[in-house]
Amino acid sequence: MISTKGRYALRVMLDLAEHGNEGYIPLKDIAKRQAISDKYLEQIIGRLSKAGLVQSARGAQGGYKLTKAPSECTVGEILRVLEGDLAPVACAASVHPALCPRLDDCVTTEVWRRVGEAINNVVDNITLADL
Repeated sequence: MISTKGRYALRVMLDLAEHGNEGYIPLKDIAKRQAISDKYLEQIIGRLSKAGLVQSARGAQGGYKLTKAPSECTVGEILRVLEGDLAPVACAASVHPALCPRLDDCVTTEVWRRVGEAINNVVDNITLADL
């Protein structure tokens, strides 16, 4: 299940994409439009910034903006910043799969691998521009 932070991160990135022609967008404007508390939004935007998906500017004209075009930013890369691997179970994770003592005998491993591939295929092929 995608957490609230993951869902909010996608909303924040969509907001920045929609208002990208306005330059840097103040955090308080995003918070107001998206009905997200400033404090909660600061946590999310900090992680997006650290991941290089948004950049910030200080001062009177400061705020945040996307680091690349909406057509180049996928839902998958946004969600992974907040959620990590999107695999449905730990043994199907693509980066650090959990070692399961039943792995060699488990008949469901293929199901979880395919579910994970399907999830990744969807989120990696939808961009902010598509939305």
